[in-house]
Amino acid sequence: MSKVAEQAVEEALGRCAVGDRSAFAEIVRAHQSMVYSVALHFLRNPSMAEDLGQEVFLELYRNLSSIKSGVHLRHWLRKVTCHRSIDRVRRGHGGGMVSLDDVPEPATAEQVRDPLMEQKLWRLVSSLPDKARMVLILRYQEEMELREIAEAMEIPINSVKSSMDRALGLLRAKLARSMGGVKV
Repeated sequence: MSKVAEQAVEEALGRCAVGDRSAFAEIVRAHQSMVYSVALHFLRNPSMAEDLGQEVFLELYRNLSSIKSGVHLRHWLRKVTCHRSIDRVRRGHGGGMVSLDDVPEPATAEQVRDPLMEQKLWRLVSSLPDKARMVLILRYQEEMELREIAEAMEIPINSVKSSMDRALGLLRAKLARSMGGVKV
């Protein structure tokens, strides 16, 4: 987030504290793509990701007085999004599987890549245990540092490292098996 955007969020938090309702809308607009992205990549279902985003922002509205700064706000949103996503899957309300036929084609041509391998990889990532899957999504999709992941998921940094190690090892083994024993 740019310094200007960070300053705008800080100002919006201040205005929220004195009862300015439009300031909350600014906060939502500034962070909704991050919340949606984490939820979508974990749940693999756009409508469920939208619902979860609404739940997260409703919870934020209820807890707004406890938010101390823009940095605290981002941390809080990531943490709550992670926990709510995992909770939803554990409760059985987020099978997380979307048919690849239902995913729209990108409007613009991206860099050359192998769509079959990408589909296979997403299926394999979706088959990982919840915590390991969330660690990978935060690291590689959201490009968060290990320390940030540990804070967002409220686990020790060594747990993040070991979860990532195990998840990547599992992915390599599953991918090798699916490719007929070829080492990846």
